[in-house]
Amino acid sequence: MTQLKTVSFAWLAVLLFGLLPAAHAQDSIKGKYELVQPPQPTETPGKIEVVDVFWYGCPHCFRFLPYIEAYLKDKAPYVEVRRMPAIFSKSWETHARAYYTAKILGVSDQLHVPIFNAIHKDGQRLNTKEELRDFFVKHGIKAEDFDKTYESFAVVSLMRKSLIMQTRYGVRGTPTVIINGKYRTSGSLAGNFEEMIRVIAVLAKREHDATG
Repeated sequence: MTQLKTVSFAWLAVLLFGLLPAAHAQDSIKGKYELVQPPQPTETPGKIEVVDVFWYGCPHCFRFLPYIEAYLKDKAPYVEVRRMPAIFSKSWETHARAYYTAKILGVSDQLHVPIFNAIHKDGQRLNTKEELRDFFVKHGIKAEDFDKTYESFAVVSLMRKSLIMQTRYGVRGTPTVIINGKYRTSGSLAGNFEEMIRVIAVLAKREHDATG
């Protein structure tokens, strides 16, 4: 697997260890996020939930990928990150099926970055069931397991949930990140992807402090 470029989050360490004054951190992210109205329930009890809303075919999501992957490694222990594929058109459904098929088969973490790389680096479209089956098989998944899962009720149910939640979250494009069901940020709101990660960290800490 192609190694993701290293993204430096020295500023994040400063923030999480309290060396950056809390008031300054809060002031510095004004206007870089929006409220989710009404707030939505989370799926990670006891943790501050960060939802990465993406589409495999999105070039912006591919550029954001190194940042969110680095955040996964450096995030505070009270944060839980989960992924949610967006479905804004019929053509997005195939990639949502791919993600949820991998999730149910227990290989979503292993295949998430390779799927992005296959599409955006290797020029593979992965727009059909057949193309995706070949991809999964090359990564060690049995064809029969892929077929059974790809068409399963469980995958269809998760896709329906994505459609509902992207509306409730107020998602208008990808990548978008939802923090604890209450806040929404994106590259356009934050200004750039590094700043987007900082906004996520500050808001997650705010939520953690509020529940502590």
